[in-house]
Amino acid sequence: MFDSVRRIAAAAAPAALLALIATPAHAGTTVPAAAARPTTEQVLMDDVIARTNEERALAGCAPLGVEQELMVASVRQSHYMAATGDFGHIGWRGSTFQTRSRAAGYPYVAGENIAWGFTSPAEVVDAWMASPEHRRNILNCDARSFGAGVQRAANGTLYWTQVFGWR
Repeated sequence: MFDSVRRIAAAAAPAALLALIATPAHAGTTVPAAAARPTTEQVLMDDVIARTNEERALAGCAPLGVEQELMVASVRQSHYMAATGDFGHIGWRGSTFQTRSRAAGYPYVAGENIAWGFTSPAEVVDAWMASPEHRRNILNCDARSFGAGVQRAANGTLYWTQVFGWR
């Protein structure tokens, strides 16, 4: 159904780990309407977040809260993959989803889903749900939070990332 072998990948944190986006400087000030509009990537990320929590609700899991630090880790990995075309869980300077999350200030990371080439949040979430490893990350009812990132490469290809956390 999906070209999932090449286009999506999942990773989970080892058992030992179980134990960019900052508040804008203009927060609380008036921003012109044109500047206040979300970017396409923000709209796509919001849709992935909503669809992921819909899937969790259908499975009887509590919704995941959105953590700023996990958003940062997700956006950074999507940006790295889009900029380099290097699709994988290893990022800039050999970073992993655990080290990226810790660097962003989140120590209790649970797992990561990545994908490329899907053109909509519905497509990428459907593909993740059709893959046992990705589905397991999304439907891990013990996970409490996550972040989602998407970045468009120069050629228009979208790179998607979700990072899940325990707190």
